[in-house]
Amino acid sequence: MTWASWTTRGVYSGHGGVLTEEVGPLSGDLTIHTTWAEGTAQITVQYTDAADWFTMAGSPVPCPSEEASRALHAAAVEAVRQGSAATVPPVHSGSERAAGEATAE
Repeated sequence: MTWASWTTRGVYSGHGGVLTEEVGPLSGDLTIHTTWAEGTAQITVQYTDAADWFTMAGSPVPCPSEEASRALHAAAVEAVRQGSAATVPPVHSGSERAAGEATAE
């Protein structure tokens, strides 16, 4: 089984924050985590250093490759920074690589 994981801490959400499946919007200092396995990406968020994780609205999504999941993670981080009740952005397959704010786990 092939998988990858990306985490970005200290993401300050824009006005309106990020929309979650379980509790609605979250805003403030957040951590974004993406796990990709077997063609699916799962994106979760938490208040930085909190115990509970919440599913970003629109997750999980089909995602064709590890490279695409990295780009999706970067796009999700940017969407959270923009706020406006952010949801999972569209998946782009191809050779897009985002600048390194996330670290592989």
